[in-house]
Amino acid sequence: MPSNHPAHQHPDFEQPPTSVMIDKVGIAAEDELHNPYVPHTENPRELTVSGIILGILLGLVFAASSVYLALKIGLTVSASIPIAVLSITIFRYAARVFRAKPATILQNNIVQTTGSAGESIAAGTVFTLPALLLLGYALPWSRVAAVATVGGLLGVLLMIPLRKSLIVKEHRNLKYPEGTACAEVLIVGEERGVQAKTVFMGFGLGALYKFFNAGLKLWQEVPARIIQRALPNGGTELFGEIRAEISPELTGVGYIIGPKISGYLFAGGVLSFFVLIPAIKLFGSGLTTTVLPLDTKLIRDMSPMEIRASYVYFIGAGAVTAAGIFSLVRSMPTIWRALVGGLGGMRGAGGSDATETRRTQRDLPFIYVGVGVLAAIVAMVVLPQIGINIVGAVLAVFFAFLFVTVSSRITGQIGASANPISGMTVAAVLMTALIFLALGWTLPQHRVLALSIGGVVCVAAAVAGATSQDLKTGYLVGATPARQQVGLLFGVVSSALLIGWTIHSLDSAYTTIVKRDTANVVIPAANIDAERVSLADGRIVPAGAEKAGNFYRVGHLYEQQGALGSGRYLVDDAGRVQYLIDPGIGGRETVDYTGRKVEKLDSPKSQIMSLVVDGILTQKLNWGLIMIGVFFAVAMEILGLPSLAICVGVYLPISTSATMFAGGIVRWLVDRATRGRADQTNEDSGPGVLFSSGLIAGGAIMGVLLAALAAKRWDEGLDLSKGVPFLANSGLLAMVVYALAICVPLYLVGRKNLSLERH
Repeated sequence: MPSNHPAHQHPDFEQPPTSVMIDKVGIAAEDELHNPYVPHTENPRELTVSGIILGILLGLVFAASSVYLALKIGLTVSASIPIAVLSITIFRYAARVFRAKPATILQNNIVQTTGSAGESIAAGTVFTLPALLLLGYALPWSRVAAVATVGGLLGVLLMIPLRKSLIVKEHRNLKYPEGTACAEVLIVGEERGVQAKTVFMGFGLGALYKFFNAGLKLWQEVPARIIQRALPNGGTELFGEIRAEISPELTGVGYIIGPKISGYLFAGGVLSFFVLIPAIKLFGSGLTTTVLPLDTKLIRDMSPMEIRASYVYFIGAGAVTAAGIFSLVRSMPTIWRALVGGLGGMRGAGGSDATETRRTQRDLPFIYVGVGVLAAIVAMVVLPQIGINIVGAVLAVFFAFLFVTVSSRITGQIGASANPISGMTVAAVLMTALIFLALGWTLPQHRVLALSIGGVVCVAAAVAGATSQDLKTGYLVGATPARQQVGLLFGVVSSALLIGWTIHSLDSAYTTIVKRDTANVVIPAANIDAERVSLADGRIVPAGAEKAGNFYRVGHLYEQQGALGSGRYLVDDAGRVQYLIDPGIGGRETVDYTGRKVEKLDSPKSQIMSLVVDGILTQKLNWGLIMIGVFFAVAMEILGLPSLAICVGVYLPISTSATMFAGGIVRWLVDRATRGRADQTNEDSGPGVLFSSGLIAGGAIMGVLLAALAAKRWDEGLDLSKGVPFLANSGLLAMVVYALAICVPLYLVGRKNLSLERH
């Protein structure tokens, strides 16, 4: 491997020349000016079976953790750098043990390219499809897998004709921050070696902590304290509630996004739990009737979390939707330039790739794009798991192409973390719903159609952003684009299958069956499943199962009826409602009929999608609370504050934002301690970020495993809280354990010298 291109001397990491010359000389001359780490005249091992397998395995791990994270907080973090570090270390270890040839830099690049597809598919899928659960539909794993596969393939294929325009011609203008950082990690690993010990340490600590905390329940998962005072008349005056879900994955996210963004999120939580909830309690305590149709309690009898579920939830949803639209509007000039530039760059960009003699400029043949897009349209129409008609399929491909182009260019400018994918998806879903409304397509199945289109578009846009970063990395290190694109296709398909199972398992684990005394509500027979089921130990079982009780059928309400909202219900043979099936993803009933308590996965982005689709097609929405949130976002914009981050904080429970803020504080302390040190210049690949990535993956993977145990009710035997009541019942001790076990190690690792991470 060439030794005359050390990372600190590599021309692509220095100040680029002006873009005027690049625009004049075009793609061919730009490629002549570019000097990748591996020259195009060399052809080292790159696309190997071992690289694809390792990439798939690492991609599955980070895909599962990304699903869990996105369902909890609506955010994901890039997995490219941790996967690159792990690949370098695993291949080096295997070479020593089996006396095999060491992996080349291009093999390691294929591993991170293949693996990174999982995280991007997770974000796109989770942001949309769980909305079906909130609208009264089931969400089988096969539907998730089918939509994720089609959307992911579109994201990869549509980037093939755009690569030369965006990655090559715009090389000096579009930096693709994560892709450039990943290339630096690969180059450093090739020349000096890196150790994945930091990632493994974080993974092990995160998994172990999560098991002791959420599995064995040795200390509280969510320490909480209601701040109130007693009144002379026997009542109470509520000042607020502070909660913190002290988990390793949320702490890791807070560290990575930094103190500023995590602070904005926490500020929104403070506003929600210390302003809105106390105000609603104060002014509603004197009411003797319920306010909203779905209320089951008077406001004076509600806990802070119940007030959030009934009222603040809608305020936050309106605020997040408005802030997302504002963010999209601000990005419109960039989006327009991205679209125009992408369309212009496609002229002459494809078609001759199969005969391209230069290895580093060889894409998959353009015919693959045409055949693949046509196959995607056929799959969307033919597969019952997707069920999109031909009009919807054409809309999905149109919006996918539009937002793939936009997503790639925006990612190149500001990075994947700031890419407004959810805003683009809201725009796609909103436009689709308005088109359906104009056509008179307002039946329940049209809501599924609109969300399926949104799912395909969101996955395609998310995968395009990740694919662009991977192609940028490959361009810098001298990879073969066609081989990277093959790796991406493998990663997309494998991750899509796992993500479908993961979402289904998490939903089943946290679903609660709640008694509903509304037998006067009768669901039409056309909306009732034929299969008879029963209840046993708080979960739905087949009618013939052991311990089965009374027999029911699953009925679907697709819009509010009486005091019941849309959702799935257990009904008797006459169709009368007996129980609510509250989904584990996006549901709000945390205690089932047996008294079992669970912490729901909020899935904030998919809840926004359901509100948009349902609100437009049914023209029934709680506009009073929604508009409070809308004008709150307007006020944030007028004040010049980042409305989206603050509004997401209002929407999320404060237990989530408080823990992310703790991670942000640790990052702030690390930055102060290492300020001015030359070894801390690359924040994206520093030891603290790598350790945080490990915490996220370890905590999230253990969370998925514990959820699988909970779905079978096998987790009850793990509970050891009764053996240590002094610890299990103390919120203060739980915070002490969290600080010593997670925050202190993260701080110590974060301030380590980067040279210690290298051989």
